[in-house]
Amino acid sequence: MKKVYQGKTKDVYSLDNGNVLLKFKDDCTGKDGVFDPGENTVGLTIEGIGKANLETSIHYFELLKKAGIKTHYVSANIDEATMEVLPATVFGKGLEVICRLVATGSFIRRYGEYIADGTVLEGGYVECTLKDDAKGDPLVTCEGLAALNIMTPEMFESMKEQTLKITKIVADDLKSIGLDLWDIKFEFGYNNGEVILIDEIASGNMRVYKGSEIVEPVELTKLILNR
Repeated sequence: MKKVYQGKTKDVYSLDNGNVLLKFKDDCTGKDGVFDPGENTVGLTIEGIGKANLETSIHYFELLKKAGIKTHYVSANIDEATMEVLPATVFGKGLEVICRLVATGSFIRRYGEYIADGTVLEGGYVECTLKDDAKGDPLVTCEGLAALNIMTPEMFESMKEQTLKITKIVADDLKSIGLDLWDIKFEFGYNNGEVILIDEIASGNMRVYKGSEIVEPVELTKLILNR
């Protein structure tokens, strides 16, 4: 295998069959040792979270497959914390897509003068950021993405529609075990010209509450998988 990319929470390798292998790590995004999916740097390491994130991803990719939503997922090896996926080209130098069901985190840090923390965002609110650690992952609009030749408006609408559908599937699944999804982060790419979900759907990329208490990633994975 040849390593082609080293990310915050996983490494990426090319395979001889043309597919790609993702190696999940135990690093989480956050700040000063506190988990926060909205941060753009590694803030802490949690032993076992790599495999936990992989198991959660498998669970949700299989749900999406049943719902007829195409993703890059092919197969996985939990013992080795790896997932084989279809090759996909990222948009620009990488694009993160956040779907917010409740106003909190970086959304409140930006817009707290206009909305209270914990306010429900009816129907879900989708926003995109460019992957750029030096600039703090700046927000970018549909028009901005088109002007920068990163993606067409049609690709953006497909990505947004998929994001809302996928978020609802995840939120409904969590609701079935008494949990509330507040926000979730995805990545998309394109394969043969088609916009598809890539990367992972893991506990480390979502903010989930049980009542008034946030559920930490390792505990969240246990609740998702051990039902």
